[in-house]
Amino acid sequence: MKEQKTIGIGFIGFGTVGQGVWKHLNAQRETLEARLGVKISFPRIAVKNINRKRDVVVPAGVLTDDPMSVVNDPAVTIVCELMGGTEEAKDYTLAALKLGKVVVTANKALIYKSGRELFDAVSKFGGHYYFEASVAGAIPIIKTLREGLVANRFASIAGIINGTCNYILSRMEAEGKSYEEILEDAKSLGYVEQDDSLDLDGWDAFHKAVILAFLAHGKWVSEDDALVEGIRQVTLEDMHRARDFGYRIKLIGMIRRDFKTGAMSVGVYPALIPLDKTLARVDGVYNAIKLSGDVAGTTILIGRGAGRDATSSAVISDIVDAMIGIRDNAHKFLTKQDLEACKRLGESARMATMDEICSKFYLRISVVDEPGILVGVYNVFAQNNVSIARVITYEHPGERRGTVTMATYPTSEAIMEKVTAELEALPQVRTKPLLLRIYESTRE
Repeated sequence: MKEQKTIGIGFIGFGTVGQGVWKHLNAQRETLEARLGVKISFPRIAVKNINRKRDVVVPAGVLTDDPMSVVNDPAVTIVCELMGGTEEAKDYTLAALKLGKVVVTANKALIYKSGRELFDAVSKFGGHYYFEASVAGAIPIIKTLREGLVANRFASIAGIINGTCNYILSRMEAEGKSYEEILEDAKSLGYVEQDDSLDLDGWDAFHKAVILAFLAHGKWVSEDDALVEGIRQVTLEDMHRARDFGYRIKLIGMIRRDFKTGAMSVGVYPALIPLDKTLARVDGVYNAIKLSGDVAGTTILIGRGAGRDATSSAVISDIVDAMIGIRDNAHKFLTKQDLEACKRLGESARMATMDEICSKFYLRISVVDEPGILVGVYNVFAQNNVSIARVITYEHPGERRGTVTMATYPTSEAIMEKVTAELEALPQVRTKPLLLRIYESTRE
C-alpha cells in the first residue's frame, strides 16, 4: 500500500479567522484525510502573544512568536497567511513562495498592493498562491471565474462585495435608524475593519474588485483609474427617496469591459438598484455577484460575505485544493500558464475615459424654497444636454427649503461631474448635490 503523504499546515496570524480555520479543519480532519489520501499536521503557528487566551486549545510547543520560523519549517508545506496588513505579510509570503511552498491567504489589501510582485514570484520560483477567501467570503467566486465559467468573456461583473456596508444599509432601511446608530452595532459585532475607512469608504470592496478584474481581464487597476465612493453620504432620506423611484440603495462593485473597443472600467459606489432585481433583495452581511458571460449568460452567486465562518470556509476550500495539488504534484490554480494567459488578455484592455463610462444617474438637490428656483436647475441640465427622466420634489414646512430628486437618462460620468459642479454653484442650491449611479441590467 502506498504510504500517505503528510501535509503540514502552518499559520501566520491566529486571530478570529485563523482559529476558525484550525477549529473546522480539526473537526473534519479524519474525513479529509480519508477523502484526500493524505495525513494532515499542524507543525507551527505564529502569534503575537503566545500567552494570550484563545477560543481553541492547540498542542503545547506549536505556538511561536516568530513568523519566519513557520515559513522556514521543513514540516510546513502550506503557509496560511492570516495576519492582515501589507508590509510584513508581503515579506513572509514572498519568502514562502521563494521556497516553492504554497501560501493560502484572505489578504485582499496585500494582493491589491503587491499582486504583481507576488505573482511574479509564483512564476519564477514555482510556489503557489491561493486567495479564494480574499473576495466575497463564502462565495466561491474565484473558482467560478477560473474553472466553472472559464469559457466565458465577461462584459460585466457587478455585485455586493462588502458585507459590512450591506449590513449597515439594510438595517438603516428596515429599522429607520441613522447611519451612526447602525455603524455602532456593526462595530460591536466585529463586522467593521479596525481601519473603518476600508469598509465605509469603499476601499475594501475596491481591492476585491481589482482582484476580480485581473482574473477576468488580466489587467491591474489602480485607484487613479477607478471610481471609488463609500456609504457615509447616504442618508435614510435617500433610501426613502430611492424607494419612491422604485429602487434600493446598495454599495456595489462594477467591472465592465467593451470587447470591441477594449475599454474597461472599475468602480465601487452606492447605486440605486431596481426593486425587481436580485441584487436589490440581498440584505445583511450577505454578498451577491452577478456575472454576465458571453457563453453561460447570467450567473448570480449569493452567500455570506462577512464573519469568521464565511471566511474560514473559503480558506479551507483553498487548503483542500492545495493539498490535492501537492498530492498529485499538479496544481490547477494560478499556475505559470494561468498568469501568462492573464497577461495576454490584459494586453488588449485599456482603461475607459470618464466620457466613455455611461449610466443613468440619481441626484438629490437641496434648494431654497422660493418661486422659480427650479428654472436655474433645469437650465444646467439643458445646457449640458442631459435628459431628465423623472423629478419628485419634497417640501420641508417651516424650514424654507425643499428637496428635488431627479433621475436622468444615460449620460457620461464626465458630463455629470460638470452638471454637479454647476448645480452647486447656483445661489438657490444650499449644499453640494448628492450624485448616485442607477444600476440597470438587461438580463438577470
